[in-house]
Amino acid sequence: MIIDWRHISRRYPRAVDCALALLTFAMGVIVSTLPPQSPAPPGVPDIFLVAMSAVGSAFLFLHREHPRLTTLITTMCALALALVGVQLNPLLQAPCLAALFLLALRTDRRTGRIGAFAATATLLAASLAHDLMVPWGVFTIGLISWTLLPGAVGDAVRSNREYLAAAEARATLAEHTREEEALRRVGEERMRMARELHDVVAHHIALAATQARTATYFMRHHPERAPEMLENLCDSTDEALRELRATVGLLRQHSDTDSSRDPAPGLAQFPDLLASFERAGLTVEVTTEGEKQPLSPGVDLSAYRILQEALTNVTKHAGTHSAAVHLAYTRSWVTITVADDGRPDTPAPRPGRAPGYGLIGMRERAQSVGGRLQAGPGAEGGFTVTLGLPVHRAAQHPTHEEVPHP
Repeated sequence: MIIDWRHISRRYPRAVDCALALLTFAMGVIVSTLPPQSPAPPGVPDIFLVAMSAVGSAFLFLHREHPRLTTLITTMCALALALVGVQLNPLLQAPCLAALFLLALRTDRRTGRIGAFAATATLLAASLAHDLMVPWGVFTIGLISWTLLPGAVGDAVRSNREYLAAAEARATLAEHTREEEALRRVGEERMRMARELHDVVAHHIALAATQARTATYFMRHHPERAPEMLENLCDSTDEALRELRATVGLLRQHSDTDSSRDPAPGLAQFPDLLASFERAGLTVEVTTEGEKQPLSPGVDLSAYRILQEALTNVTKHAGTHSAAVHLAYTRSWVTITVADDGRPDTPAPRPGRAPGYGLIGMRERAQSVGGRLQAGPGAEGGFTVTLGLPVHRAAQHPTHEEVPHP
């Protein structure tokens, strides 16, 4: 069974101090009274040794609040013994040695070393001033050794405690950091999934609504064209369900065997996206400038989704049946411009309709891969969305000359 003395000292400080004082006093009494030959020289009563031990032991009660004062008083008690010619030994020096240990334990390394060397030098000088009955070299080595030892042990114990405390603090910090990082990643993943779901649902629902209104119009005025529009409406809803299933499938566990394995969409699927808009009655003119560059997966997905959202906004808000898409490539950047010729007198959104998050989502997508997006009224009317994306996600922002202008 391992006894946790540190825990006991914190829980019962006065009991520990009493035990320490009694132990050091008992050592002084034993060495003063029991041996057949007293360590005190002729003319020095044994009661003087007992009194110095009692005084030094009593001052050990101050070591928690005043470790330096405790060391000074106990050293003075040992010095008084040495000055009258008492042969010092570890038992007589017990209060002083205990104080040196506690000084190194409760203060810094520099203070502990100064206290230990000062006490050793003082007691050694006082002892060597008298004619001792033991060989000079043996006594000197012994006195230096047992006086310096408590300070070294106390410093080692304090260093070990500081190391353990630092390790515990690092472990706690690492745990908190891991938790914060996990929460941050969860938040980012939720935002990504919300953005993805918004893009998928908003696009297909907007197309379905447009096709449904067109089918209603055809049923009233051109019944022969209504079935074709209804078939396009079915295709749009089927495509919406397929993409929604693929997106939500990413939230499932890896053990789900029916999760979608379709690759994330990119500019390679742009012709299919244009076909869906054309079925809804929107004609899109596409032009390309520069040599086409392969995009990293994240940038490719962002370009596709932003194009999808921009054209969806044209279908929902522009009041026009045509739009223009311009893709301009440089060595490290691609600039995509979506413009429409919407009429200035386009009716405002119906009252009570909450503003959407299309432009906010497009800007967030662009910023997430290191790009930037500008949107606003065009110089010749309509609305224009200009998107700049790095070919690779690590690319820096382009200079003015690097960004192609449509």
